Amino acid sequence: MDWTGPLHRIDDYRWQIPKSFRSDMRVPGLIFASERMIAAIKQDQTPVQVANVATLPGIVRYSLAMPDIHWGYGLPIGGVCATDIERGGVVTPGGVGSDINCGVRLIRTNLKVSDLQNKMEELVSGLFFTIPSGLGSKGEIRVIGKDEERVLLEGSEWAVKQGYGVQEDLEATEEGGSLDFANPEMVSQRALERGGKQLGTLGSGNHFLEIQEVVTIYEEKEARGFGLFPGQLTVMIHTGSRGLGYQVCEDYIKVMLDAARKYNISLVDKQLCCAPCESKEGKAYLGAMACAANYAWANRQCLMHLTRKVFERVFGMSFKDLGMELVYDVAHNIGKFETHKIDGAERRLFIHRKGATRAFPEGHPALPEKLKPYGQPAIVPGDMGRASYLLVGTEQGYAETFGTVCHGAGRVMSRTAAIKKGAGRAIDKELKKKGIIVKSAGRETLAEEMPEAYKDIDEVVDVLYRAGIAKKIARMKPLGVIKG
Repeated sequence: MDWTGPLHRIDDYRWQIPKSFRSDMRVPGLIFASERMIAAIKQDQTPVQVANVATLPGIVRYSLAMPDIHWGYGLPIGGVCATDIERGGVVTPGGVGSDINCGVRLIRTNLKVSDLQNKMEELVSGLFFTIPSGLGSKGEIRVIGKDEERVLLEGSEWAVKQGYGVQEDLEATEEGGSLDFANPEMVSQRALERGGKQLGTLGSGNHFLEIQEVVTIYEEKEARGFGLFPGQLTVMIHTGSRGLGYQVCEDYIKVMLDAARKYNISLVDKQLCCAPCESKEGKAYLGAMACAANYAWANRQCLMHLTRKVFERVFGMSFKDLGMELVYDVAHNIGKFETHKIDGAERRLFIHRKGATRAFPEGHPALPEKLKPYGQPAIVPGDMGRASYLLVGTEQGYAETFGTVCHGAGRVMSRTAAIKKGAGRAIDKELKKKGIIVKSAGRETLAEEMPEAYKDIDEVVDVLYRAGIAKKIARMKPLGVIKG
């Protein structure tokens, strides 16, 4: 059934659900999409979720949706919600997502495609057999007790201290690879058990490790600053907090349902269960959420270490000689404390980004000195058969979206529908004909993640660019992919 509520066209790439649509909406909804995309968005019914989010206590400016928007738990995937902490602003686990700090890491190299010399099959196989992947996969890096607590407190820094990286990696990671409000006491024993064996593992579903070629440079200055050039080999890693993050989310949904009743918060959708950020329950969730976020950063750091080891073995050179430097690591299922200008005054906000990526403009004080002249790299992966992008945010985007862009292409087909459509097809062979080598832990995963299951990443990114909220820096195409 199509969305039948009001959806006012502001311009070619902005669509508004007016605050007057429902009496309980505190702010309007704002969706970024092209005219062609908005038809599918209406069919998906995600405008209902955009309107629901607009009812949350303390929400400011808009209930936002990026062009990768599709139906999610509570918030749509591609949703952004900012709440004013001093004015009763709430935190909702549905606004962060179940895979806390699922994110993407982009690694540059000095290698060109011509340097492969028929090594791609060896490289992809080496990565596939070195990196545990798939549902419930377990790695060789085990942490228990105090060791796991340090992971939850220190994030990427813990991994670097163990020899799984270098200091420069932390400088190229959002928040330096850890949130400082993590509180391991707020993490359940079950979550700790699930996380103890999963560091350095890839996970299932849409998680991947991909070898890519830089095919287009759009902005020379920024590309040079990030060490990118045409024909270059890059590596992209996409995964999150594994079972630990999922368990944290599950644990606190129960807590937040009780908290909403306790604080007399009227819920239009129980999946938006929440508590004030400053409440006991809100602080408990935030402490646990930050632990899961830190675990995810440590996980991606360990995966980068394993990736470097495979490249060293295949090419017979150190990762430093190969130029395997981290361009950036971004989170796209996370909540952050940030200060933004609302109605002319600086306000301390809690920003929920679910299936959405931070993209601060050049000069922003939160960026390390190395990145300030260029802006924060925002990594937007596509599907395994098309392309991925590197973007940076703009001043306009910072003012309008709290410095946020989309996290990927966004699904147009459920996993069940994709598996049905992929029945009898050999997706790996179809991709090989396109020059893409794929290895997966299961056939169903390839069907779930087939290119047709996703929106066209070129169109999605074009909406951000033409709306003025992001600049395109580089476009990469896949050459080799491993999936869980």
